[in-house]
Amino acid sequence: MPMLSADDLRSFATALLGAGGFTPDDARQTADLLVWANLHGVDSHGVLRIPRYVEMVEKGLIVSGGTIETVRSTGAITVLDGGRCPGAVGLNRAVEVAAALAPEHGLGWCAIRNTSHCGAIGYYTGALARQGLVGIAMSASKPLMSYYGAKGEALSTNPLSIAVPSASGAPVVLDMSTAAVALGKIMAAKDAGRAIPEGWGVDADGQPTTDPAQVDALLPMAGPKGSGLSLMIELLASVLAGAPVIAPSLLNTGKGAFNGMVMAVDPAAFGAPEDFLTGVAELETAIQGLSPAGESPVLLPGERGRRTAAERAATGIPLAAGTVAKLTALATAQGIAVPAALG
Repeated sequence: MPMLSADDLRSFATALLGAGGFTPDDARQTADLLVWANLHGVDSHGVLRIPRYVEMVEKGLIVSGGTIETVRSTGAITVLDGGRCPGAVGLNRAVEVAAALAPEHGLGWCAIRNTSHCGAIGYYTGALARQGLVGIAMSASKPLMSYYGAKGEALSTNPLSIAVPSASGAPVVLDMSTAAVALGKIMAAKDAGRAIPEGWGVDADGQPTTDPAQVDALLPMAGPKGSGLSLMIELLASVLAGAPVIAPSLLNTGKGAFNGMVMAVDPAAFGAPEDFLTGVAELETAIQGLSPAGESPVLLPGERGRRTAAERAATGIPLAAGTVAKLTALATAQGIAVPAALG
């Protein structure tokens, strides 16, 4: 695979987004999010998303350079309206608001409705954890996944992330989807020209498929547990914020946008922050000291991504042939120079 340094890929991504209708600051924030995902091995949420983001701007599904408005603010809770802003811009603002509320109230809860695809959600919670706060984030979107026991698309894949600060400076970060796999991994498999494991999705007839091009609906993680968790995230991130997505879609009464929710919790509200960090360190040591069941080491949430980021920072970020082809075609159409490594 072609390899690019993080800096070169970030510059290329920023240029593509800028030429595609993003304002300079929105392009910078979005490119940073996407390249962060590629660095950490989450290629499904990396620069392969750029052509779709540009298409969303062209269709008016993303409005770059607009104003994020405060709908209401009560105590520790703030509701924002993103005005269809880029997901990175909207969720970054939610992180800022939640982090500002946390020291005063012990926690800050910021809902942002009417935004767009937020990307790798661990990016945002990790930012909170590096400030010494516990970060929790969720996002909601249109139906992409089946509800357990029912046919067709009914729920979003509803990403969920929880990040906890660590004395080591490397937070413990859980980043997961409520689906058996994120939609972006289906997209990545298409770009790489490889089959997917059975159990990731079903075709239009509701039958299991290993062909990513035939996936009509994703399957929920752990059956009813995954669809139940997805439903609750829709209630918290969308319905509670006054911007339902799933019910209007299923009942044909409307079409919702993307929504996000960010919570920042100040450990100082529970006691001495240093005691919390000591407890986190003890738990990390205990888990990492477990005997491996096989040849792979026992890892904490987020540890694999950090290892991948260190490796890719040193050697470069690999890009699948399909992703390179799409980005090169977009760059050519926009008159943007293609990095030599992709030539």
